[in-house]
Amino acid sequence: MNPTTVLATVTGRDRPGVTAAFFSALAAHDIDVLDVEQVVVRDRLILAVLLSLNGEPHALRTSVTKAAEALGVEADVEVIDGSGVGGSAAAARIGHGRRSHVIVIGRSLRPGTVGHIAQRIADLGGNIESVAQLSTEPATALEFTVRIQDHHQLRAALVQASEDLGVDIAVEPAGLRRRATRLVVMDVDSTLIQDEGIDVLAERAGVADQVKDITARAMAGELDFAASLRSRVSLLAGLPVSEVEAVRDSLRLTPGARTFVRTLKRLGYAVGVVSGGFTIFTDHLVADLGLDFAAANELEIADGRLTGQVLGPIVDRAGKAEALRRFADQFHIPLDQTVAVGDGANDIDMIETAGLGIAFNAKAALRTAADTSVTLPYLDTVLFMLGIGRDEIEEAAL
Repeated sequence: MNPTTVLATVTGRDRPGVTAAFFSALAAHDIDVLDVEQVVVRDRLILAVLLSLNGEPHALRTSVTKAAEALGVEADVEVIDGSGVGGSAAAARIGHGRRSHVIVIGRSLRPGTVGHIAQRIADLGGNIESVAQLSTEPATALEFTVRIQDHHQLRAALVQASEDLGVDIAVEPAGLRRRATRLVVMDVDSTLIQDEGIDVLAERAGVADQVKDITARAMAGELDFAASLRSRVSLLAGLPVSEVEAVRDSLRLTPGARTFVRTLKRLGYAVGVVSGGFTIFTDHLVADLGLDFAAANELEIADGRLTGQVLGPIVDRAGKAEALRRFADQFHIPLDQTVAVGDGANDIDMIETAGLGIAFNAKAALRTAADTSVTLPYLDTVLFMLGIGRDEIEEAAL
């Protein structure tokens, strides 16, 4: 007699021991487990088990029904196909493809938005196996677990959906590597902090307009980053170090920055910054936030004042990517387990080098290069893109 493919489902109020008791009832029969999915929503359990049964479905149905009655839940046993060949094909149809995680973030998520995303997934032949809420504050975040053949096609489709719907969507492959130790690298200006450090220095030095003009020329492609940085720094010559330190102490962290760093550190991640700015700022951030590493440009100081020179090689667009590689090697973390977060064109190489590149309130060029984007002004919302929920964030705060 060929095995029969059977789908057994349990629904009802969840409590400890329900899953164990259900599988104990199944153990009395000659069964192989083909697939299992379990979701708990507001204390309501949904458990589905795909089985290959050697024996009579009626006997299994009787056992499952009795077990369910004893547990105070409801159960159903459905024969998918009576033949071994057909049963295997049915199992393949139910469990086709690989799992991906789809994270959706918005200030609020309307049913129509969620329905539109679900339809996009269905149009690609994807099956949503579970939906979990990661957070309601400071934004609503949902995580879909999706089984689909083509992960890259799913990502491309949902990038477009993100633009159409005005929400942030990330798509990541499922698997143990997603929860393995990661190295997270952040840009500083307009990412970890709200300010552009050199602009604040220029205001103190009375050269704000000249610095903005050089920045505009660099954005227009007339100057590369290294040349523009040296030109801007030259205008700061003579600025007392006390003024630089006052600027350092006035820089404002991005909302959610402390939560972001603290949570990642408590989870065992290596966290640091790679900046086109200055070490006098990043050294302070390392000490204040407990960062693991930093790379930035060093301002030359003589007789208590800036000389208008930068010491050593410039940390430019290519230098940021090289710094990411260097820190990943230092912490023995594969590049595909690194995460880069930035906002500007100067971060493109770093974003493209990382295993997961996240554009944070970024300019268009970087959004195009990144794997996903976050448009809310809270740095801790990036945690949701990593599958870290509000419960874990609050636990890390204890």
